[in-house]
Amino acid sequence: MLVDSHCHLDRVDLKPYAGDFLRFMEETRAAGVGHMLCVSIDLEHYPGMRTLVEPYPQIFVSVGVHPNEQKRRDPSPDELAELARDPRNLAIGETGLDYYRSTGDLGWQHQRFRSHIAAAKDCGKPLIVHTRNAREDTLRILKEEDARDAGGVLHCFTETWEMAREALDLGFYISFSGIVTFNTAENLREVAVKVPLDRLLIETDCPYLTPEPHRGRPNEPKFVAAVAQCIAGLRGVTTEELAAVTRDNFFSLFRNAVPVD
Repeated sequence: MLVDSHCHLDRVDLKPYAGDFLRFMEETRAAGVGHMLCVSIDLEHYPGMRTLVEPYPQIFVSVGVHPNEQKRRDPSPDELAELARDPRNLAIGETGLDYYRSTGDLGWQHQRFRSHIAAAKDCGKPLIVHTRNAREDTLRILKEEDARDAGGVLHCFTETWEMAREALDLGFYISFSGIVTFNTAENLREVAVKVPLDRLLIETDCPYLTPEPHRGRPNEPKFVAAVAQCIAGLRGVTTEELAAVTRDNFFSLFRNAVPVD
């Protein structure tokens, strides 16, 4: 079974399922996706997201405020850590730095990132890190805040092998989304080959970044199979082998996750 290690299920388009989340989940399971991590982007929508997934033990959650959410409330490290003590909550994030969509004085992003790292260290759960056009500052803050003590993943990775290698040296995992399947992603595919197999994760980041050959449709967890197939082909293993390894990696990183048969 596949694991979608990063998705936003409260934002999925349910029109193809007549608005029925249960039907959506049944078809996701039938497509071979056994577990999902539904990732928070702000605290305002977190309670609704948590309620949505409550009936489904195969869905885990994280808690955090996305770096682009400038007008959202910034929680304290203590508040984040307390929310993350929920047994279904596996991680702090997504958090990090994004210099692509946010401009100007971004000191508030730095402070938010540092607060999330402190929370992760406090509650003993890993970080989900979003980084875009902010390579040097992302790595610098991870080092300055001793983020190695929390560990985590650089999700939806689109950066260089040099950045991946430094993150790996800090004990982090690297996760690839549907971007790795895009025609323009040759350099990223080279990185996907170099990342050690035991530090590799796959994701959809749905409803965004739909992989080939499904471009033009809203993304869904079942399309994580296309990411697995792409990376498996690059690395010369079967899709089933890649699925098994990334599943094991998911449960190794997110230590509190309880597998559901």
